[in-house]
This record gives sequence, structure tokens and C-alpha cells, in this order.
Amino acid sequence: MKVDVYNMEGQKVREVELPASIFEAPIRPDLMHQAYVRQMANARLGTHSTKTRGEVSGGGRKPWRQKGTGRARQGSIRSPQWVGGGKVHTPKPRKYTLDMPKKMRRAALRSALSVKAAEASIVVVDDLKLDEPKTKAMAQALQQLVGEDTTALILLPESPNRSEQYDIVARSANNLPYAKTLVANYLNIRDLLGYDKVVMPLAALDVITAFLG
Repeated sequence: MKVDVYNMEGQKVREVELPASIFEAPIRPDLMHQAYVRQMANARLGTHSTKTRGEVSGGGRKPWRQKGTGRARQGSIRSPQWVGGGKVHTPKPRKYTLDMPKKMRRAALRSALSVKAAEASIVVVDDLKLDEPKTKAMAQALQQLVGEDTTALILLPESPNRSEQYDIVARSANNLPYAKTLVANYLNIRDLLGYDKVVMPLAALDVITAFLG
């Protein structure tokens, strides 16, 4: 599959061939769903906790005698039916992590990229480069590349911590609510499906080809 390559001004400079094994792979909704559920589950902390009647304070003695008061029998003021009492069948700390083989996870990524390619939602640029961190400049570039009212996932070939060039790009996009920068090595199903367009420089395309090809 051939796609156009643009510069930061939105002008076509040449064409590039997208690897068919990645961008024309079989579309597997089941794998994409499984990968998405796994990612969302693994993001859960599982630190929720409530106290049972044995963990709340107070309630050491019987509030009133068993018989003769005309009231219902009670053994503790910390029983679940009392205000301030313990809870029953409520969450305790647990792990929500799910497993999924690496081959299946990568097949899900290929499937999602193939969906994006089929929808013409892959935007390839020759390079991402700005002279200085400036939100306005990034907003103008994205308007030329993906259009207005379109969310964009911007893939970076290197971590911003290791590259001044991509650090400037990341800082310029941080304040844009409709854009997100992501290192290509950390490509994931949630971000792929959560944005309208995927903007990637040729260097990021090489990174994706290296671990998905």
C-alpha cells in the first residue's frame, strides 16, 4: 500500500510503501477487543478496600440485653446494619491483571493499524521538527496534516528524554487536548483506537516495522 509523505506544512513531498504484513494484515476484531480489555484491566490499581465488622473500631459489648426490651436482638453496634458498622461483600485489594501472549498482542496491533490504513487514517510525514516549543506552531502543523476537529496520535521514533528535537515536539503538543505524543515502541491498542488519525514520521515507521514486521 502506497501513501503520500507530507512535510510539516502539509505539502506532499513523495510516496512511501507501507509494509503489507503490518498495514494490510487480517482484521481481527476479537483480538483487538481482547487486547483492549487486557490493557484497561492491567491499568487498574486494585487498591480499593473496605472494613468488615471485625476491622471497624468499637462495638465491644452487647448494646442491650437479649430479651425484655421490646427491641430486636443485637450483638454489636458494629454489625453491617448499623451506621458506622462493617461492610459485607465489598471490595478488597486484588489484582486485575490479564495475560495475553505477545504474538496475539502484536497481531492485534497489526489489525488496528490495518483498520487505520484502510480508513486512510495513517498520515506519514518526512520529519517532525520545530524550531522551539510552541503550541501554536504544532496546532497549525496538525491542522495542515489532519484537518480541523480531528484527534491525532503523534508517534515519535525516540523518547523525548533522549532527543532534543522530539522533546520540542512533545512539549509543543502537550497543551493540545486533541493530540497526544507517544514513542513508537510503546504503541498500544487503546491509543490506536482512541484517536482519529495516526501521524508518524518516516523514522517512526521504521521503528514500527522493526518490531511488528
